Amino acid sequence: MTLIPAAIACLLLVTLGYGATCAASPFGRCRKCQGFGFEMSRDRKGRLKRGKDCRRCKGTGHRIRTGRWLYNRAVRLYREGQR
Repeated sequence: MTLIPAAIACLLLVTLGYGATCAASPFGRCRKCQGFGFEMSRDRKGRLKRGKDCRRCKGTGHRIRTGRWLYNRAVRLYREGQR
């Protein structure tokens, strides 16, 4: 029986930790451009050069975290339901 409460405690700890991360830092690095804001490409000599702006983050290098996106949606739905 000690395995089930330990699993619940671990899941609760992970959930609260992610919630705290979303509250403290709602934006994370873009996974496609690794936070650069643009795609790196190579020229014909093999040297790195700056490519086009990232389409996912629109060149900022940051994207909103999934948990924060869900929180924003829930708050918006709650506020619209009160009218």
